[in-house]
Amino acid sequence: MPWTASARRQYARPAARYATDLTDAEHVLIAPHLPAPKRTGRPRRVDLREVVNAILYLLRSGCPWRLLPKEFPPKSTVFGYFRRLWEDSTWSTLHALLVMAAREQAGRAASPTAGIIDSQSVRTTEAGGPKGYDAGKKVNGRKRHILVDTLGLLLVLVIHTADIQDRDGLALVCRRLRRRFPWLRLIFADGGYRGETAACAAAGERVRLQIVTRDPGTRGFALLPRRWVVERTFAWFGRNRRLAKDFEATITSAVTMVYLASIQLLVRRLARA
Repeated sequence: MPWTASARRQYARPAARYATDLTDAEHVLIAPHLPAPKRTGRPRRVDLREVVNAILYLLRSGCPWRLLPKEFPPKSTVFGYFRRLWEDSTWSTLHALLVMAAREQAGRAASPTAGIIDSQSVRTTEAGGPKGYDAGKKVNGRKRHILVDTLGLLLVLVIHTADIQDRDGLALVCRRLRRRFPWLRLIFADGGYRGETAACAAAGERVRLQIVTRDPGTRGFALLPRRWVVERTFAWFGRNRRLAKDFEATITSAVTMVYLASIQLLVRRLARA
């Protein structure tokens, strides 16, 4: 979307302290899924809205946890909730509900029947954790495998070491597919997923794999049907500096960061409707 004057007015957040802060409309979408205060024990002193704001600030700015602005709760508190809400499936459940709501808002069925898969190799840092070398991309780090619907909304995410080939990564995605999206029957992919391994993995989940390739006579850049949708999703995620590299020491934290980037996109889309 071009940044016209009307588009800038639509996306402007002049009343926000930081551009990443949740608006009231966005907070309404998230608040029911955040943990309620306990009835016993010490009363909660932290505002969970501020915790979410701090996480979104870190995601967009790319700053380390210890450099969060002092307006936010302490970094130990923010990170504690970041980890706890993934371990109890709050983030993943919230994301699934937001995807269904966004699809219904767009006039689609809540559960998709087709998806597009692609991978992105990103470098890691000295933070440690699992990593490998992608000889094709010449990247030492991890690989993000995402499956999106035809709107570009994230359906399945798998992160693994970069030395695992795309066709083997497809099998990891398919294992998570059936219980989440039982009506999905078609996956579009690029030539990296060609081969018996990928085809068998898809067939095992009753999904047809369709390889989208370039026209042999095409030179230079060409917009390929379906494949551009997943590339656009990677571009959306790329707005967040925390995702420019994989700064996380664990795969779990890396997965959580990508899901939070998707949650931020979804709540903004739904709140503007």
